[in-house]
Amino acid sequence: MTTPAVNTSAAPASTVTAGEPDALDARVRSLREAGVDLLVGTALDFAGVIRSKAVPVRRLPGFASSGMGASPSWVVFCADNGIAFTSGIGVSGDLRLRLDAAAVRPIGDGMAWGPTGYHEQSGERSPLCARGRLADLEERVAAAGLTALMGAELEFTLVAADGSRLEQSSWAAYGMRSLVARRDFLTDLTRTLEEAQVGAEQIHAEYGTDQFEVSLAPLPPVEMADTAILTRILIGLVAARHGLAPSFSPLSFVGGSGNGMHLHLSLARDGQNLFGAGDGPHGITAEGGSAIGGVLDGLSELLAVYAGSVVSSLRLTPGSWSGAAACWGLENREAALRFLAGTPGNPHGANIELKIVDPSANLYLAAAAFLGSALDGIERGLPLPEEVVGNPAETPEFTRLRLDAEPSAALDRLASSALAQELFGAGIVEGAVAVRRHELDAFAGAAPEEITAALRLAWT
Repeated sequence: MTTPAVNTSAAPASTVTAGEPDALDARVRSLREAGVDLLVGTALDFAGVIRSKAVPVRRLPGFASSGMGASPSWVVFCADNGIAFTSGIGVSGDLRLRLDAAAVRPIGDGMAWGPTGYHEQSGERSPLCARGRLADLEERVAAAGLTALMGAELEFTLVAADGSRLEQSSWAAYGMRSLVARRDFLTDLTRTLEEAQVGAEQIHAEYGTDQFEVSLAPLPPVEMADTAILTRILIGLVAARHGLAPSFSPLSFVGGSGNGMHLHLSLARDGQNLFGAGDGPHGITAEGGSAIGGVLDGLSELLAVYAGSVVSSLRLTPGSWSGAAACWGLENREAALRFLAGTPGNPHGANIELKIVDPSANLYLAAAAFLGSALDGIERGLPLPEEVVGNPAETPEFTRLRLDAEPSAALDRLASSALAQELFGAGIVEGAVAVRRHELDAFAGAAPEEITAALRLAWT
C-alpha cells in the first residue's frame, strides 16, 4: 500500500485562474484541440455522492468566474436521492458552483473535468463548502509553520452494470490469476489514469472477490482530495467502457470484504518529518506524538464524518482490517491509526494512515477532520497514547478500545462535538447529521442485504 510522506514532482494540470480571461480563453482552445466537447464540474454532497454540472467547453470562463447555479439543497442530497432539509437549508436561495480552472484536465471520451466550490451569489465562498473548509485547514497548518501531505487508497468492487455480482469461477486474494482475469479493464484503467496525470502508484487485486485498489501519490490536502475524486470518476468511466461498474459502497455484498478509502498524513516542520525525526517510539517527535493523540482523541466524535453512512457500520467490525479499534500501532492493520515508519522499505517516509475512512464519506470533510484533529492535538500538546502491539481484539483493553460504530450514537456525538463545530461550522455539521439521519430513517428495519443492495452503486 502507498505510504505518502513527501511531495512528488507531479505538476498541476494547468496554471490558469479565474482572474485571467486571456489564459482561460487559451485553455478553452487547448481543450478543444485535445478533442474536448463537454466540461464537467463536480462537487461532493454531505452523503459523499459526486454531483455534477456540465457545460460546453466554450463556457469554461463563465463556469470559473460567475459559476453555475445550484440550490443550497445540493449539499444535503442523500445517497437514496432524498433531500434532508435543515433549519438553514430549504427550497429558497441559490448557490454558485465555481470551477477551479487550474485543476481542469481532459479525461477522455470527449470530456474534461474540474472540481468546483460552493459560492454565494455575491462571490464569497459559502460556509457550506466542504472543499473550502479543507482549504482553510491547509492554510491553518501552513500558518503554524507546518507542511502537510496526504495520500489516498481507493478500494472498490467490480460489479455488473446493473449492480449484480459478476460471474466468477475463482478468486485469488492479491493474486495474479485475479489480475489476469480483469487485465483488459486494468490496462485500460492504467492508461487512462496516466493520460489524466493522476499519479497512481499501485493498482492491484485486493482480498475480496472482484475487489481492487488504486493507491495515489502524496499531495497537498485539497489537491489530494480533488485527485482522489477524479480517480473515482475515471474508474467509473473505464468500467463503463467494459460493461462493468465499480461499487464504492463501504460493503458491496453482505459477507464480502468492505471497501475503504484510507487516508495517509505526513507533517513536517522546517523539513523535518514529525513522525520520523524524533527520539520517541519509531522516531516520532513530541509534536508528531501530539498529532497522533489529537487524531485518536477526536476519533469518536468525528466517526460519522469518516464512516457515517448507513452501510459504514457493517464494515467497521473487528477482524476485517477496517481499523475498528481506537488506537495506534506500528503497521497494525486492526488499529484505526496505522503507523508507518520511515525505513528503506518506505521511500515516502514516516506517516500515519487512518483506516476507518470509507468511500461514503465526503472526502473533503474527512480529510479536514483528519488534518484538523492532528493540528488540534499539536496545539494542545497532547501526549502520545500508548501503542497497541498486535491484534487489539486480543488485548484486555479491547472493550475500551473498540469504536462505537452504532450509527445513531455516532451522529449524536458529531452533533454535539465542539471540535466538529470548530472545523466545519454549524451549517455543515447540521447538514451532515441531517443527511445521515435521513439514511437511518429511510432504511429503518431493513436487513443488511436490502441496504447493501439498494446503495451498492450510490457512490459510483
